[in-house]
Amino acid sequence: MSKAFDSLKVYLDRAMAMKAAMVLFEWDDATLAPKAAGELTGNVIGILSGEYFQAVNNEAVKKLVEECREDDSLDEAEAAQVREISRELEKLDCIPQEEYQAFARLSAEAVRIWTEAKEKDDFELFAPTLKKVVEYQKKFAGYRAKDGQKKYDVMLDDYEPGFNMELLDRFFDTVKAEIVPLLKAVEESRVKLRDDFLTGDFTDEQQEQIGRFMAEYVGFDFNKGVMAVSAHPFTTNLHNKDVRITTHYNERLDSSLFSIIHESGHALYEMGIRDDLTQTMVGEGASMGMHESQSRFFENIIGRSRGFWVPIYEKLQEAFPENLQDIGLDMFVNAVNKAVPGFIRTEADELTYSLHVLIRYELEKQLIEGDLEVEALPEAWADKYEEYLGVRPETMREGVLQDIHWSQGSFGYFPSYALGSAFGAQLYYHMKKEMDFEGLLEDGKLEVIREYLREHIHQYGKLKDSRRILMDTTGEDFNPEYFVKYLKEKYEKLYQLNEK
Repeated sequence: MSKAFDSLKVYLDRAMAMKAAMVLFEWDDATLAPKAAGELTGNVIGILSGEYFQAVNNEAVKKLVEECREDDSLDEAEAAQVREISRELEKLDCIPQEEYQAFARLSAEAVRIWTEAKEKDDFELFAPTLKKVVEYQKKFAGYRAKDGQKKYDVMLDDYEPGFNMELLDRFFDTVKAEIVPLLKAVEESRVKLRDDFLTGDFTDEQQEQIGRFMAEYVGFDFNKGVMAVSAHPFTTNLHNKDVRITTHYNERLDSSLFSIIHESGHALYEMGIRDDLTQTMVGEGASMGMHESQSRFFENIIGRSRGFWVPIYEKLQEAFPENLQDIGLDMFVNAVNKAVPGFIRTEADELTYSLHVLIRYELEKQLIEGDLEVEALPEAWADKYEEYLGVRPETMREGVLQDIHWSQGSFGYFPSYALGSAFGAQLYYHMKKEMDFEGLLEDGKLEVIREYLREHIHQYGKLKDSRRILMDTTGEDFNPEYFVKYLKEKYEKLYQLNEK
């Protein structure tokens, strides 16, 4: 037993308690809190962020961390916590506390202003606040950057350690080279898929009822989690026995259905983390990319497969008989896989989704490393959508205001979505060698697939990084060719591209 680690753990437990309190306020602010509460809630979050800062960034913690680094008696979990607190210290030590707290208050305010701007379709309402957020993030990255390191690379490393602009540029070059021509071939295909029956006058109550069923079916445990409604679906957690997801409801049935399956994938990751790791600095997903691999694995590789719907499609028909009673299983599965260039990232099909991410990646690089000004974002956004997807948004709501991330200061986050899809495809092809994947889905035995993911990924939290997980699970390092293979196999078959 390490006395140094026992002493350090007191500070770590306090820090995690402060973090949990902030998560609760942020969850409440996004779901149930009245609009008038926003400013005062922001003040509370600012104070709590200061408490977290002090719990982590103080001389006692620094001394204990140094002692722990030299202690050979630490077990794997303890050593990993020392590694993570060291990273956090490195991040916070160079940022003045008053600036750290000011940004916490600003980000809480920015989310509310973004929500209002999106509702009013008014980018000018949000732009001054977004400009402040960008300035803070660039300043913080400048504090943290090592000699010669780009600010945007600092931001990227927060979400996906080991992936910088050089690696991501190569990855996205592959995406562009392979997916843009494939999308063009799909658009020119003689196959036209019908999906009009997915649009209708679905009540919130109907969608909530089927949504709860879907969440439970894929494995979400309502004894350890809750589901609510927010402007932008998300998942958050206090620990592995309190994980919270949100969704939204609109006239598209598949929008809510698949957002719930997606967020449930995130939630299963958090619920599957080992008890000895939860509520510690390693008690969360290995990286945002690995987290997204799980949500997109459940949403797309599982949720949009034919086998997944074989045992439960009749239940969906019973829930929405006016729209689905005359729609066969195959027609439904084809509809939820239809590829159509559109404006909204969260509702994009698998084929076009990574192009939505590519656009955000390129804009972030220009904002942080180039000369793109916040005021010019709407036009730059529209230009890139026209270039890559052939569509041009006519409103801010379906354009630059659609995502919450920039209001939170989450620059560097978006690339993780595309990496997650690629990680998931690599895992999928390996799992097909390990089990009868399609047969398990058709038999409704998701627990076998879920347990495999828990055993090889979820339980470890941040003990392993994403590349180590891929290596240990699949036997090889990150290989984006599986992602290309997956998309080509799926959409060439769906749109009969190789048939004469």
